[in-house]
Amino acid sequence: MCSIWRRRIVSAFLNCVLMKKLKTAVRKWRKMRLFRKKDDMSRQVSTDPAPSTSGTPAHYPRMPPVELLQLEPDEGQKLREQHLRQHAFFQLRIHLKRGQNLVAMDKNGLLSGTSDPYVKFKVGGRLLHKSKIVYRDLNPVWDECFTVPIEDPFQPVQLKVFDYDWGLQDDFMGSCQIDLTALELGRSQDLVLCLRDQHKPTQDMGEIVLNVTLWPKSQEDKDQYLLKNTRLSDVNKRLKAQIWSSVVTIVLVEAKNLPPMDLDTRSSDPYCKFRLGNEKYKSKVVWKTLHPSWLEQFDFHLYDDQEQILEVTVWDKDKQTKDDFLGKCTIDLSKLEREITHSIWQDLEDGNGQIFLLLTISGTTQSETITDLSSYRENPRDIANMEHRYTWYRLNETSSGVGWLCVKVYGAKGLAAADLGGKSDPFCVLELGNARLQTHTEYKTLTPNWMKIFTFTVKDICSYLEVTVYDEDHDHKVEFLGKLSVPILSIRNGEKRWYALKDKKMRARAKGNYPQILLEMMVIWNPLKAAIRAVNPKEPKYMHQEAKFKRQLFIRNVMRLKAIIMWFIEIGKILQDCFEWESRLLSFLGLLVWLAFCYYYEMWMLPFLLLIFFSRNFLIYRLTVQFKRVYHTFRSNPRAYISVLFRRGNPLLIPVDDDDLLAEEDDEDEADKEEKKSLKERLQAIQEVTQTVQNAIGYVASLGEAVKNLMNFTVPYLSYLAIIMCFGAMLVLYVIPLRYLLMAWGVNKFTRKILRPHSIPNNEVLDLLSRVPDDEILLDCRELKPHPPSEHRRDARKKHKAS
Repeated sequence: MCSIWRRRIVSAFLNCVLMKKLKTAVRKWRKMRLFRKKDDMSRQVSTDPAPSTSGTPAHYPRMPPVELLQLEPDEGQKLREQHLRQHAFFQLRIHLKRGQNLVAMDKNGLLSGTSDPYVKFKVGGRLLHKSKIVYRDLNPVWDECFTVPIEDPFQPVQLKVFDYDWGLQDDFMGSCQIDLTALELGRSQDLVLCLRDQHKPTQDMGEIVLNVTLWPKSQEDKDQYLLKNTRLSDVNKRLKAQIWSSVVTIVLVEAKNLPPMDLDTRSSDPYCKFRLGNEKYKSKVVWKTLHPSWLEQFDFHLYDDQEQILEVTVWDKDKQTKDDFLGKCTIDLSKLEREITHSIWQDLEDGNGQIFLLLTISGTTQSETITDLSSYRENPRDIANMEHRYTWYRLNETSSGVGWLCVKVYGAKGLAAADLGGKSDPFCVLELGNARLQTHTEYKTLTPNWMKIFTFTVKDICSYLEVTVYDEDHDHKVEFLGKLSVPILSIRNGEKRWYALKDKKMRARAKGNYPQILLEMMVIWNPLKAAIRAVNPKEPKYMHQEAKFKRQLFIRNVMRLKAIIMWFIEIGKILQDCFEWESRLLSFLGLLVWLAFCYYYEMWMLPFLLLIFFSRNFLIYRLTVQFKRVYHTFRSNPRAYISVLFRRGNPLLIPVDDDDLLAEEDDEDEADKEEKKSLKERLQAIQEVTQTVQNAIGYVASLGEAVKNLMNFTVPYLSYLAIIMCFGAMLVLYVIPLRYLLMAWGVNKFTRKILRPHSIPNNEVLDLLSRVPDDEILLDCRELKPHPPSEHRRDARKKHKAS
């Protein structure tokens, strides 16, 4: 038996060796035919010369092949060199198409393997371009086009192919070179270059297919190119230092009507890929839906010398097989206006569906843009036009906003050091609703001077301007330095002042040496349009953080709710004191007010009562709270005090110093002493809070289930009793007006303590509902059958539990 298997293995191995030799022979035969065709095609005219960038006519002297054939080889080479030296500058356009039959470096078994190839282009040891990585493919398709400057055409362009290995040194897969002196000027040529390895001279390493064009340029073209790019080395330094010209902020909101790829569920598991230049991002996967909602944000860096085409592809995630392609779209960023948030619905090509993006190009560093304060001159006519545009009676404007906001960002000081060298790389982000604008980055400083001006369209006058300062890292990550939130209604036009930056919780000062930011703001708005907008649905914010469970936040929310409930309890206690005649004068006045209110009540009195409460709170807040907080500051300047006293705003928005913050923190420490307690005591505190919430939810649920069970005759006696009460109430309300019934109810409540001092106060409706069982009580009262179940049903129940 072993001999039979040994013969089978030997025969299979010989067959593989013979097949490999046969493939090598066929490949060499194809190469010979291909090179013969290329030699024939090189003698033919391919394309016309490209126009010159300087505007001069493109006259390229061509090599006369007849003269070269009549010369000696050395003389022909000298004539070609003299011809190339006539031009001061060249541009080489390379279209890297694909690779063929590359060598496998990642062995997956004895007879197969794969590679993750990419190509590097170098001249004289200087890197010109690095291609993308094509994973797990020996015949990769790169399809990349790029143009590089050439100053010395006598230096060949080196191509080196590597296999990418994560965490290890990349494997060399062969090299080749392009002889620029052999190219015909201004003509596109297809090349097939064979890869070689000097350590393995006999091994076939594969081929690289590309198209090259060498364009001669004049001295004027060279000066213009160098003025724009400041040489290739400076461009590489800019890329390494991450000095970008603009920031492209993308908020991926949602997609609709995607094609189903999973036949079983008739749905897909979509995710998106973004690509801008060499930067790539990938969104999260939304499972089992054709209308995904991502709500993710990505920031790209835009350079002047790169292509401004944003590629968006949508894929379906598959766990077992390769991901399915759902569609793609491209967005030309050069056609979009800067410093404005664009809402883009884009149809997917090569597929079905649409994708919704919020895209903003901000952070421009060019001095000729309007966002630069150093060259900005305020025009009073523009302000007058904006004020006329948002006059209160102009309601038929095409703009969707209710106002216009202008923010001048000068700089900051006292920021925290985020880098090891004691410095930071700060930039500022301004957000108003879904609009997001960003300054450029000031490197290696704690006192940045951005000097930028931004404008927003105010869609809701009750919104807040959020100003956040971040530190930029080289890995595209950011570190929080400080934040500020400014209500639009509290902005003072034309006031240039320093604002203190807060921490992430927005309760204390941010880290650093009293970090501050210098801003000047102006808002112009239409009060009538703002009033109409305020009573319409609020625009949802697409980019927000999902709320996670936090113990401190849970306790804080419970305490906030408790404060509101206690307000109603205090009102109830006042009414109860009136009913109990704790103060005879107050109870008597209350009875008279109640009888007069019920007798003379009209519907217009309800908003009048609300106005009385507004007036009371206005007097309390304006004349007591603010008086205590700002009198010590403005007692030497009564006029300034009066202006602060009657300005817009809530006392919680008045600036506080560190002493006030420490006092508030001491109060919070008194309320949160369990932080210093043992773990057992903390768990007991959590248990008490959760038990209170649990009991409150259970009471509301029991009350709702009691109403349901009362209506569906769960207890017929109580249902009949409720029907009789409803008939009696209907008859009484039909005969007696409601105002007299309310007066009688008030007299009963106020005189109960006098006429029936020992009676217990009650509510007849709640008392009736307390007799109706809820669903938990019904489950407790449900009977079980006394006889044992049959064997067949017992086996079926066991199988059901096992399944």
